[in-house]
Amino acid sequence: MAAAAGSRPPPTPDPASQLIFSDTDASGSDGDGDEAAGRGVALEDSIFAAYLHISGRASPDLSKIRSFLASAAGRGPLVSCLICLERVRPGDPAWSCASGCHALFHLICIQSWAQQSSHRPPSTTSPAAAAAASSDWPCPKCRLPYPRTQIPRSYLCFCGKVEDPPADPWILPHSCGEVCDRPLRDQCGHRCLLLCHPGPCPPCPKLVSSRCFCGSREDVRRCAQKLFSCNKPCPKPLPCQKHRCPERCHEGPCPPCQVREVYSCACGKTKEERECSEKEFRCEARCTGMLGCGKHVCDRGCHSGPCGDCPLQGRRTCPCGKKEYKGVSCDMDVPTCGSTCEKTLSCKIHRCPERCHRGPCVETCRMVVMKSCRCWGLKKEVPCYQDLVCERKCQQVRDCGRHACKRRCCDGDCPPCPEICGRKLRCNNHKCPSPCHRGACAPCPLMVSISCSCGETQFEVPCGTEKNQKPPRCSRPCRISRLCRHKSECRSHKCHYGACPPCRLECGDELSCGHKCKERCHGPVPPPNPEFTLKPTKKKLNKHLECAPGSPCPPCKEVIWVPCFGRHIGEERAMLCHNKRWFSCQNLCGNLLSCGNHYCTKPCHVLKNQTSTLDQYGQGDSNPEKQDQLLLNAVTKQGEPCEDCFLPCQKVREPSCPHPCPLPCHSSECPPCKVLVKRSCHCGTMVHAFECIHYNSLTNEEQQRIRSCGGPCHRKLPNCPHLCSEICHLGQCPSVDHCNKKVNVRCACNNLKKEWLCQEVLKAYRSSGRDPKDVPKNQFGVGILACSTECENKVKVVKSELQHRKANETKEHPVVEVASVPKRRRRRERIQEARQASKFQIIKANIQRGLIISLIFMVIVASVYYGYKGLFLLSDWMNEREEQRLHRRTGVPRFN
Repeated sequence: MAAAAGSRPPPTPDPASQLIFSDTDASGSDGDGDEAAGRGVALEDSIFAAYLHISGRASPDLSKIRSFLASAAGRGPLVSCLICLERVRPGDPAWSCASGCHALFHLICIQSWAQQSSHRPPSTTSPAAAAAASSDWPCPKCRLPYPRTQIPRSYLCFCGKVEDPPADPWILPHSCGEVCDRPLRDQCGHRCLLLCHPGPCPPCPKLVSSRCFCGSREDVRRCAQKLFSCNKPCPKPLPCQKHRCPERCHEGPCPPCQVREVYSCACGKTKEERECSEKEFRCEARCTGMLGCGKHVCDRGCHSGPCGDCPLQGRRTCPCGKKEYKGVSCDMDVPTCGSTCEKTLSCKIHRCPERCHRGPCVETCRMVVMKSCRCWGLKKEVPCYQDLVCERKCQQVRDCGRHACKRRCCDGDCPPCPEICGRKLRCNNHKCPSPCHRGACAPCPLMVSISCSCGETQFEVPCGTEKNQKPPRCSRPCRISRLCRHKSECRSHKCHYGACPPCRLECGDELSCGHKCKERCHGPVPPPNPEFTLKPTKKKLNKHLECAPGSPCPPCKEVIWVPCFGRHIGEERAMLCHNKRWFSCQNLCGNLLSCGNHYCTKPCHVLKNQTSTLDQYGQGDSNPEKQDQLLLNAVTKQGEPCEDCFLPCQKVREPSCPHPCPLPCHSSECPPCKVLVKRSCHCGTMVHAFECIHYNSLTNEEQQRIRSCGGPCHRKLPNCPHLCSEICHLGQCPSVDHCNKKVNVRCACNNLKKEWLCQEVLKAYRSSGRDPKDVPKNQFGVGILACSTECENKVKVVKSELQHRKANETKEHPVVEVASVPKRRRRRERIQEARQASKFQIIKANIQRGLIISLIFMVIVASVYYGYKGLFLLSDWMNEREEQRLHRRTGVPRFN
């Protein structure tokens, strides 16, 4: 039956049921919970299909494997790598501890962990132990040792058959999707029937025939539970072979016999009540029997059987064993031989130097030998029994790589570091309790439970990852009741940490001004729950809340329009109700002054006849100091008169007059103007003086008539050089084109001359196309007449005289043609020509040049002569000094 079950192929799972939870499913909304649960059941059915076919769906052996499946699929809490504390995603290469805890790690993390652990320096002195310690590496969670040869090199599926399993959305992550086929535990001979799965394989579900522990009953049971008890009394005899096992059918050997009886000791002198399993014992009395020699007493304790032979019988020697004595009885002492003992002392090097003696040799060897200390830093002669230790401390770093050995006279084999590591683990909550070590510390294996505020919802995460977790979402309503006036209107909210969300309704309380408070509700709030302290706290900006919860209503912020003091149109200001007050606008007062002509230029102020009161625009403020200030301003500005007009009169006089009124600004009519007005006559010869009121009262014709001087006009005519001959008149002179004065007219060469009337000359100019205004006064009339033959002859004579005169000038001063030479060069040549000196000056310059050259030559000759002579003088002086120095040194007299 078992063979048939083992040979039956596993049923083919339905592909539609091979659904797993993706990352999106794992983090979905609460509304998808039923669908996710259904897909989780389909996943388990697809993997457990072969097992459930044999054991049934209600098997309790699959609970642990279900948790590993949830973790591998991304649905459970065990989804973080305990080395890097990051989540192991479905597509990441991973490795699981197949022999111990079955925890899941990143492949890169476990490879780095294994390399660091296997290369740690050994802490033992034995080479074999050091080799064994350096070749093993532990699992980060369960610390199960693995040999160095089992360091993972590639990414394998859970069952180890497929390398780099493909990421298939229809099968479990990190799984090959095939039958596991790993040998089951207890070496039952069967293999796992599940699909490739994480965690341990389930117990063997096959049916086999087996006997109970005592062998009295045979039954058909599942292979994983084939060892059972029949609950009958065990028929096996106990080791004492007198009694039987009192327990029921059990596993393993029978317990010791506990039947209590009275038993004698080995020598039979003492009897005690003891258990059957401890019936053989020895008493405290000494044995009084005689040895085989009949002369000595047995010195052993309580024992059974004969006492034995005497140890002094047989071969007898001296204490050192060099000399043998024959025929000596056991009760006689053997004498010493007198030679050196020479037994090997406790040092195992030297021998005893004393004479043959009884008893043990001296324990301390006092032979002086040359010894080196353990660190080979000191060499000295010391007694053999004494160890030589120097005072030098070992500075070698221990196997932890952090602390020095500091042991006195260390032999190089430094002991393990006794310090505790104490470094913070990656969880930042606990410290490493292991001895000081190299490499990264082991991850924290603890789990942290995170719950909501009310404690109804919670989950567990690995220690160190709680800082990145969010508080669990609890669907239960918050139990804290509101304290504001909108308690019955606000909606309920879910369980949360910290303070309850603020009430978002409008306050609605009536203010003292009659308006209603339009701020958000700022009534009393309940005390907040403790904050969620596991997640990292962010720095919150200190926002200034104008309406803190539980504070009274703020001042009224209703906007109203307040006019200025002068009630100007368009100068009303929008103010808050609690800050309303009279104000002075930027305009001038603008009210008509008492003069009736000008307006007040003071800034906007309160008028005497203004009837508005402070009660209408200035009150309603809850601040008493501000009310007092407004009242003071209103009292000081109430009834302030407009300014007095000090401007001169600016009225227009009747009749109109350019002179201002001499009186100050007034409302009555201005007095008549008596100012004298000067007016010139029409020709500009005379100036008349009139009273302003008299002159302005006349008509234009009368004013033009009285301004005429009655004499000649004397104005220059515009077309000729003559003056007007009419009486002083207004406007253009009438004789502009009819001047009857005579003008001398000439030809162009001024040879011919005639007298014409001025108007005829003007006609001649106009007929020739010339404007008389463009003709200069000294040329007026020139060129009107035509030249005759006499004029031509006279011109020829003049030209011949001019040519004769030019020829004479050319002979006296010939004209040199100048090429296109630059202006600066021509100037330089003219200066050189001007500087041409006479012959005397040239001779004088040559003489001066010769004198200078001869003087320079004489100076050169003199300097050479006196220099050469000076060298001889210097040589003689040096020789004389050398002789003097030689005389002072040797004492030889000088001979001059």
